[in-house]
Amino acid sequence: MAAPVSKDQELELHVDSLAYGGNGVARANGFVVFVRRGLPGDTVRARVTKVKRSHAEALATEVLEPGPLRVEAPCAHYPACGGCRFQDLVYEAQAAAKADQVAEALRRIGGLADPPLAPIVPAESVFHYRNKMEYSFTQTSDGPALGLHRAGRWDEVLELERCWLTTDLGNAIRNAVRDWAREEGLEAYDQAAGTGYLRHLVVREGRNTGQTLVQLVTAAGERFEAGYFVEVLRRFSEVRSIHWAINDTPSEVTNLPTKLLWGEEAIEERLCGLRFRVRPNAFLQTNTGMAEILYGLAADAAGLTGTETVYDLYCGIGTIGLTLAGRAGRVWGVEVSEESVACAIENAELNGITNAAFFAGNVGQVLEELRERAGDPDVVVVDPPRAGLAGKALRRLGRLGAPRLVYVSCNPTTLASDVKVLSTEWGYELQRAQPVDMFPHTPHVETVAVLTRPAAS
Repeated sequence: MAAPVSKDQELELHVDSLAYGGNGVARANGFVVFVRRGLPGDTVRARVTKVKRSHAEALATEVLEPGPLRVEAPCAHYPACGGCRFQDLVYEAQAAAKADQVAEALRRIGGLADPPLAPIVPAESVFHYRNKMEYSFTQTSDGPALGLHRAGRWDEVLELERCWLTTDLGNAIRNAVRDWAREEGLEAYDQAAGTGYLRHLVVREGRNTGQTLVQLVTAAGERFEAGYFVEVLRRFSEVRSIHWAINDTPSEVTNLPTKLLWGEEAIEERLCGLRFRVRPNAFLQTNTGMAEILYGLAADAAGLTGTETVYDLYCGIGTIGLTLAGRAGRVWGVEVSEESVACAIENAELNGITNAAFFAGNVGQVLEELRERAGDPDVVVVDPPRAGLAGKALRRLGRLGAPRLVYVSCNPTTLASDVKVLSTEWGYELQRAQPVDMFPHTPHVETVAVLTRPAAS
């Protein structure tokens, strides 16, 4: 049966809800249409951009009648900027939609008719919460500028004057680097043409320590006077570490080897009463305040009494594992990034923690070796990337048969898929799923899930 809509057709639609990913859900004669820039309760005029057998996609071109949940966005760059999706949706509705999306994923993908979902933990702050920002350079008539990609465009960067996701300090540092680049007559890199020089600026803030790290990413060659760049940044007393990285490939990446231009190799952050050294490429949750809440929930979910052997898989710089160490007998962390493992070991020493060990390796490949060395785990904590647990990692995790799994997820769909496999193939039961909103005005949601396996399984 042919779809009842066609590409470029204009429709008048009523948006009922939000889908995972942030698009509004509407129906045209019963046919599902996902509407970008459509919010629940809106009546919109929308242009169809894509048609598939099961649904269509459309872009709202005009809000004919705003829904009761629509509010005025405070940011002057919204909605053109791709950094936020929902500044014009009242925050309580954002959080409720995210909770609904976790529940729906567990029902539809996880096969759970009545998932054991706890109420979502809302964000403490809905603006200025990010501790890390990655900006792209773009060339304008005034010279190089810094900003974020335009919504839905990888090839266009929107210059920012004030971003509501970062702090006043973060905005000031970005604008100072822009002014420096113009003063020095430097040119932004053009990815399509492969010309120009300035590519990215990364700003990381230790929210609980007041320390800031800045990383400049350029094309090949040293075309700037490093001393003056350092001088510009040292005008901010919070800046403690200045790095430079070269990207000589077409890829738009910032996770690169760096050269220290000035200051300390790393900055410090404090989380859950512990000190953590943060280098340019180290992973750290980008919302410091909510990270502490997330790690507290993970610790509660682990249910430790002081004697347990804990595996911390995808451990990053050791934040979760070291948070658990004081309540565990022994913690063993695994992470594929050697730099992150070096940070985890350093962080253990920094905090005088002697019952935690960290190793570099692919989780799916080293679990059996870890088991031989560490013994059977009582609790396994996993904090995988958005793709979830890879096939081999998921199978070997199932074979471990740990009585308790704590799954910290950043993607409800892969969480639900993994929960289904752990349940149907390995005898686990989902006891509780706790959504946590760490990223207001975006579609992203974290979930702390607890799964247990009876000893007889």
